[in-house]
Amino acid sequence: GWKVSMKSGSLSYILPCNRLPVQLMSQVRVYTSNGQKKDLGSQDTNGSARGETLHKVETGQDTTNAGQKQSSPKQPIQVKVKPVLKKREYGPKYTQNNFITGVRAINEFCLKSSDLDQLRKIKRRSPHDDTETFTVYLRSDVEAKSLEVWGSPEALARERKRRKEAEIKYRENLFRNQRLLWEYKEFFGNTKPRSSTAAMFFKGPGKVVMVAICINGLNFFFKLLAWVYTGSASMFSEAIHSLADTCNQALLALGISQSARTPDPSHPYGFTNMRYIASLISGVGIFMMGAGLSWYHGIIGLLHPHPVESLLWAYCILAGSLVSEGATLLVAINEIRRSARAKGLSFYQYVVQSRDPSTNVVLLEDAAAVLSVAVAATCMGLTSLTGNPYYDSVGSLGVGTLLGTVSAFLIYTNTEALLGRSIEPEQLQRLTEFLESDPVVRAIHDVKATDMGMSKVRFKAEVDFDGRVVTRSYLEKQDIEQLLQEIQQVKTLEELEAFMLKHGENIVDTLGAEVDRLEKDLKQRNPDVRHVDLEIL
Repeated sequence: GWKVSMKSGSLSYILPCNRLPVQLMSQVRVYTSNGQKKDLGSQDTNGSARGETLHKVETGQDTTNAGQKQSSPKQPIQVKVKPVLKKREYGPKYTQNNFITGVRAINEFCLKSSDLDQLRKIKRRSPHDDTETFTVYLRSDVEAKSLEVWGSPEALARERKRRKEAEIKYRENLFRNQRLLWEYKEFFGNTKPRSSTAAMFFKGPGKVVMVAICINGLNFFFKLLAWVYTGSASMFSEAIHSLADTCNQALLALGISQSARTPDPSHPYGFTNMRYIASLISGVGIFMMGAGLSWYHGIIGLLHPHPVESLLWAYCILAGSLVSEGATLLVAINEIRRSARAKGLSFYQYVVQSRDPSTNVVLLEDAAAVLSVAVAATCMGLTSLTGNPYYDSVGSLGVGTLLGTVSAFLIYTNTEALLGRSIEPEQLQRLTEFLESDPVVRAIHDVKATDMGMSKVRFKAEVDFDGRVVTRSYLEKQDIEQLLQEIQQVKTLEELEAFMLKHGENIVDTLGAEVDRLEKDLKQRNPDVRHVDLEIL
């Protein structure tokens, strides 16, 4: 009992030991997914006074100091192996389960509507507000049908190429086709009712713009006659001012008519911003045409003064211009007050925020016209009293400065609107609180609400949905007893997979229906919100 023998390779060592060795043995087994096991061997550990010595065990028995051998019973190790569903590799492009609409199937795969009658039809939730469901087809079925019709992928590719060339040729001859359609309309007669675009000029901002065009056109004609008769620089500035107003308001009318166009694939959100673009160009036109020419004529009058003729007719024309411009100004003020009251805004807020750019341009132009008439009349009066033509030239510079200020304000406000500014914080807070108060929503993140102009708001948010509420909403529409029977019939992994795939897809559809419901409620409670994008977080 004083010595312990240990083999290491081909050498033997005799080690003195004062304590009996203690040997522990354990077997390590590795289980694979197919149920096989591999024995990796056993491991021993001996404790001694000087350290621990590793023993290689071959028989699975312990060795004592007396040389006696005692059998060590092997304890079975129970390992519970969890079955795992084999991961399915879909590859970089997988379209077997994709749905496709009938229009896309006909256009992209060169099919006829009769070819789709033989395919499986699937009813899905519609993404459009005017319909609840619409019919789609499996893309794999459509691809197989196209190969059946055309025989091979090469023949289908040739047909696509031929149709593409025909489409390009049609677009090249589009102008000629439109001319033929116009001739047919003239020949058969146009039985369509009056378009909504024409009706826009009989009410609201369109009416204000048309009244301003008529009045400013007449003012330009009479002011031009007065300048030719008197040679006054101030009267020339007033004539140029009226001409600039007439041209700019004609541009506003064009912007109003273009903004009424229906959205198309190239402009899915419509043409509302055409009013702001027209107002921006109008502001630039006032600056270049009105302010520029007034400054130029005023500077020329200071450098080369000349006597002014009788100003009696000029005073009469200015008085008539003051009355007409004042009438147009009152029409614009009344329209802005009515619109601001409907939006719950003050008069100043409505003008500064450029809610209606067309009416704003008319308001500012007519206000500048009334002030410029007063400036021109004052400077012309000083010139007639003192006989000094410099006062008249100074009046021209004053009118130019007033027009430059108006144009700068129009350029700034319309540029801010075109850049896509956010809505008021109070309105944004109301929209956010409405979404957060819904039980299906846990949290709202990354909220963006952009004013698209003309009382149209685009709302976007990342929504964290409550999966339990969505699932409960799905279960409330199911037969629970039948669902319980389906669960009890599940015995194998394949049946479990089929059960989960079926109800998992239905729960995802329920989540999509909840998103549609939130978007619809948001639009109904806030009429300004026209486009809603709720992204699932």
